[in-house]
Amino acid sequence: MYLPTQFTEPRTEELHRIVRDNALGMLVTHTASGLEANHLPFLLDTSGGGAGVLVAHVARANPLWQEVRDGEQVLVVFRGVQGYISPNWYPGKQETHRRVPTWNYEVVHAHGTIHVRDDEKFVRGVVGRLTRQHEADQPLPWKMGDAPSDYMAQQLQHIVGIEIRLSKLECKRKLNQHHQVQDREGAIRGLESVGNHGLAQAMHHTAPQP
Repeated sequence: MYLPTQFTEPRTEELHRIVRDNALGMLVTHTASGLEANHLPFLLDTSGGGAGVLVAHVARANPLWQEVRDGEQVLVVFRGVQGYISPNWYPGKQETHRRVPTWNYEVVHAHGTIHVRDDEKFVRGVVGRLTRQHEADQPLPWKMGDAPSDYMAQQLQHIVGIEIRLSKLECKRKLNQHHQVQDREGAIRGLESVGNHGLAQAMHHTAPQP
């Protein structure tokens, strides 16, 4: 992707945060019929070092797992906070009218190779880990053991695991870093006024470029 220096996020912990906070990734693959995009909840595993591994599962009825070649290069896109920025929010607009609309956003591109894991043990582990992560803030977290074992075994037969061994993570955070402080603060106030608190907070915590 086009990645100007002022919008590059080099901090690994921030890339991992965006992926974990926005787990629904867009998996882009190249198949015999052309480019395909599948939207899947992913789990990022960094315990093995390096760029890490993404794991997920697809429905057995989804042809993805049969169409991709083992070890094929793929891309997964994770989109974080985003939103429209009106030039009316910039104090500088009132002075010179030399301001235009823009769109601010955070996005992570995860590059790696895809590997199909059609075995019950792997799939059970993926479901268990995804469940623990996303049930963590529930008053009474659901766990796989809550369902009858025969029912759970039957459900697991309907899905196939995938693993993406990452080679590179890159992140773009376009958050008005190159604007004057008064205009950035005006945009933050504007976002708060329309209820986009997540993007406003991201801008507030991102240092402007000198």
